[in-house]
Amino acid sequence: MLTSKLSNAIRLAISTGFVSSVLLYAPTSSAEEETEAKKDLEVISVTGSRIRQPGAVSASPIVSIGEKELGYQQEPEVEQILRTLPSTIPGDGSNVNNGSGGAATINLRGLGSQRSLVLMNGRRMIPYNYNGSVDSSTIPTALIERIDIITGGASAVYGSDAIAGAVNVVLKDDFQGVDLDFKHSETGDGDGDKDSIALTIGSNLEDDKGNVVLSLGWSQRDQILLGDRPLGLLGIETKTGANYEQFLNGEPPIPAPADCSGPNSVESGGSTTAFPTRFAIVGAGTTGSGQFRNDGTLQPDTCSVFNFNPYNFYQTPSERYSATAIAKYNLTDEHKVYSSFNYTNTSVDTQVAPSGTFGSSFNLPLANPLIGDQARQFMIDGATAALAAGSLDDSNWQDVNGNGIVDSEDYLKVQLRRRTLELGARTERYDSAQFQLVTGVTGFFLDDWEYDVSYQYGESNRTTVRGGYTNLTNIQNALDTTDGVTCKNGDSSCVPINLFGGFGTITEEMAGYAQAIALQQQKYSQEIFTATVNGAINFIEIPGAGAPLSMSFGYENRREKGLFEPDECLKLAPASCQGGAGGNQLPISGGFKVDEVFLEGYLPVLDGLPGAETLDVEFGFRWADYDTVGSNETWKLGFNWRPVSDVLVRVMQQQATRAPNVGEIASPVVTGLDNAQQNPCSVANAANIDATLRQLCISTGMTDAQVGNVQDVISGQVQVISGSDPLNPPGAEEAETFTAGIVWTPEFSAVENFTITLDYYDIDIDNIIGNFSAQEILDACYVLGDANECAKINRIGGDLTIAGAGIEQFTTNLKNQRAEGVELGFNFGILLDDMGELQFSGNVNKYLTQESQSSSTARIIDCKGYFSTSCDPVSELRWVQRTSWIWEDFTVSLQWRHIDGVDVEPIEAPNVFEEFRSIESYDYFDLFASYHVTEYMNVTFGIDNMFEKEPPVVGGEAGDTSSNSGNTFPSNYDVLGRQFKMGVKLKF
Repeated sequence: MLTSKLSNAIRLAISTGFVSSVLLYAPTSSAEEETEAKKDLEVISVTGSRIRQPGAVSASPIVSIGEKELGYQQEPEVEQILRTLPSTIPGDGSNVNNGSGGAATINLRGLGSQRSLVLMNGRRMIPYNYNGSVDSSTIPTALIERIDIITGGASAVYGSDAIAGAVNVVLKDDFQGVDLDFKHSETGDGDGDKDSIALTIGSNLEDDKGNVVLSLGWSQRDQILLGDRPLGLLGIETKTGANYEQFLNGEPPIPAPADCSGPNSVESGGSTTAFPTRFAIVGAGTTGSGQFRNDGTLQPDTCSVFNFNPYNFYQTPSERYSATAIAKYNLTDEHKVYSSFNYTNTSVDTQVAPSGTFGSSFNLPLANPLIGDQARQFMIDGATAALAAGSLDDSNWQDVNGNGIVDSEDYLKVQLRRRTLELGARTERYDSAQFQLVTGVTGFFLDDWEYDVSYQYGESNRTTVRGGYTNLTNIQNALDTTDGVTCKNGDSSCVPINLFGGFGTITEEMAGYAQAIALQQQKYSQEIFTATVNGAINFIEIPGAGAPLSMSFGYENRREKGLFEPDECLKLAPASCQGGAGGNQLPISGGFKVDEVFLEGYLPVLDGLPGAETLDVEFGFRWADYDTVGSNETWKLGFNWRPVSDVLVRVMQQQATRAPNVGEIASPVVTGLDNAQQNPCSVANAANIDATLRQLCISTGMTDAQVGNVQDVISGQVQVISGSDPLNPPGAEEAETFTAGIVWTPEFSAVENFTITLDYYDIDIDNIIGNFSAQEILDACYVLGDANECAKINRIGGDLTIAGAGIEQFTTNLKNQRAEGVELGFNFGILLDDMGELQFSGNVNKYLTQESQSSSTARIIDCKGYFSTSCDPVSELRWVQRTSWIWEDFTVSLQWRHIDGVDVEPIEAPNVFEEFRSIESYDYFDLFASYHVTEYMNVTFGIDNMFEKEPPVVGGEAGDTSSNSGNTFPSNYDVLGRQFKMGVKLKF
């Protein structure tokens, strides 16, 4: 029975993965082949287990992308390959601009990249930041043998962070020869070029005692601006649909009136931080507010907004250099040493529209001579009206001469919302250097017990340069002038600034003093010592089971440290010295140490019985002791049952955990921005404010005169106060995960390698580490009347958009998050005699549940089939299917990507333009072709999005800032149009 079991095991170990990998196997038919198969199987390490056992098959679903599928994709970026899988939701990457960390992250099941563990050869990769996220762009794609994605939790095997699952990138470690790979792609518009070159050299050592592989790589990605595509050329308002008609008609945005004109100054669909400057008295609401005109006059009506879209990126530019070395050497027949070293240097640029003064408040002397006479009188009249209404006091007015009336001798605290186009675009350049070293020794003792002792160390060092921002401190100094030549602070370098008009009032000298360039550094280190043993316990064997109990025991010590150091400019509270940066930043320094012991078991129970060809039980347990959150335990228990040789039933129950990362336990309290749709106490909701709501608004720091009289949410964002909760630091997350599935591998005479897998998964996480959204807190206070939530709202002058105001949004443990669904995979090939072979493969995911709840009183956020400011688009049904024709040296392959339609989350629908409330189903088709010109040369060609399907239009406030850009969701849908790919591979 063992021979039959080995054959089936080989078959299933290969076929149960995602079959777009096209991992073909050769059926065994002789005793010699069976023996060789057994040897091969003994060295196969199944992702999700440390046990090496003939006949072992994972009880957890594993999707596998093989080398052939990687070749079809023709992508030098792993994140771009994985985002096409139905099991993933796009994370950070090349299509994220505003809100990007300059990295490429992986998000399994939409549960967050921090819950998706990324491994290389079964070992943790070094995170790039203090939030523990891994930059997948550092993975050497030229060396990838396959990528395994295990779902349903893997914490019992790999430890914390594997709640949603683990992505294991398996590299080639026995390469021989020379491989030179060139790839190039560009869009149908002739832009967005991506180029890569990879050189891989490998050789066996003398007498085949070992192998050494060296791979060097370079890649470059060119920028594509929003302004390079019709959809991104103008801002479209999600709420009203303003500018949508212009887009459909191929027209530019409606320009602002002549007296409000300027570069990208438009009538609607943009930011209220514009030019000419908008004016408001802090705390006075709309009383006395207005907008300047180009001639320096100040009028009560607003006349323009700023179209910030064209400056942003649809595709961020980057350049990457990498080097990877892998070596192994047999000390004896029983013992081997191994080592690997990976180094990556990456530069990524992001860019957003020019800076401005945004929500910052300034003490403005009314005697400033740069203010025109009419504008000065307008300010005095408005302040006088505010004084009469009770909204002007010593918090926003300095009665310098003490006469009790507002006059030109006084100071007012004001908002001057001016876009500083003269300073250029805001840019952030991320320069990262990252390395990881792994070394160890492995071998056998006591005949068949295997040991593995390893040490790994990695570091990530990142410098970010931020340019094009306004220096708020200097602008305050420059406004405080009474002669227009010198500043009252006495600084000879200070140049008074003219914000009291339109474009061009800021001269080059003014801009030089008013701008700020800032630096920030981030370092992360990870050190891991691991020792494991595994083998068979021969005296524990169930009679007739065919094999004894196999066990794995291990110990791991892991130390991680994170450091973030902003320069002095960024530390300034409440909003740093950089206007338009979203708040201030403070140093972060922290880390944790964890000791873990773990065990796994694989117990054959039945073998060769009617209705039980095989039955194997898999179990595991891990105990972890953190110096931050104490100890926790994880476990797994599952079984594989093969009632007949071509059917496998697999079930796995696990408890998974995630301990808080450095950023979650050590972040100081700072100000920033978060998405929100509406401030119920603002002028936008004035008609709906009843007596109850009015009292709730007053309870959060507003005067009666301010209620219904302050500005609403601006560009979908409000000020927030965030960081680790100083009174209630987060504890570990805990998840119950369950998977159950069936694998069918029948044999048909006309069909090869037929495999169908159908799996159910349920990942239910409690004590989610995160924060309440700004809108959740606003609704809990003003809709539900929760006094505790009202206490989190801190207003300045009744407003939430002024620097220093904010909603307390501390990181803590929230209630729950859950992802549930079914996933189908299939693979088969049909021989065409002399015409080669047709191969079909596919993967389908259907969500049954995708929801979260922050607290028992908060609403359940249901993201299945929806998009919103709380939900990136989560299609209920997605699939990817590939059909390939392979004939001698020629291959043609067609990939079909399907994304089901989604609707706006019902609670947000009233604030969304009717035509933007639904996104239809999307189908993309990608063509690939390759030809082996000679034994040593292979050329490839591909077209992605063959039919140039245009992305959906939803405006710029339909989702969160990082995912909703350019009036669409650029990471979820193809925004670049048709893309052409070409490649040449030389192998010697």
